[in-house]
Amino acid sequence: QTDEIAPAMTIHQVYIVGKSGGLIYDKDFSGRSRLGGDQPLYISSMLHGLHAFANQLSPLPCNSGITLVEADTFKLQCFRSPTAISFFVVADPHTPNLDGVLQNIYRAYADYASKNPFYAPDMPVRCELFDLELVRLIKQDR
Repeated sequence: QTDEIAPAMTIHQVYIVGKSGGLIYDKDFSGRSRLGGDQPLYISSMLHGLHAFANQLSPLPCNSGITLVEADTFKLQCFRSPTAISFFVVADPHTPNLDGVLQNIYRAYADYASKNPFYAPDMPVRCELFDLELVRLIKQDR
């Protein structure tokens, strides 16, 4: 009998894009991000645009847009909430399905950001409790 070791989850970045397409949160977990300045904003705009483009191309009326992009060096997976907030995770290409991680990030956003009386929807998330919970979730899944 062989003991298979499950591949470790290596999450590099988390992006949250508001329903209007603006970047409302980004966090780098790799420690070697090459993104600087406005590049996270460009990425969020591109992701939002790709999602809208995929919806227009789909022959089916209830399309969820682009949910997974796999490349040689990374995997990008998306979860779109019922309130049209998009959650993106960039991970190692060998990372198993990220649905559970995305669901947990969404729950943390709902609990710590959207329920915060000082948070306005579609505005940047500036909530220390959300940051701490996100770091805990990512470390837990590694």
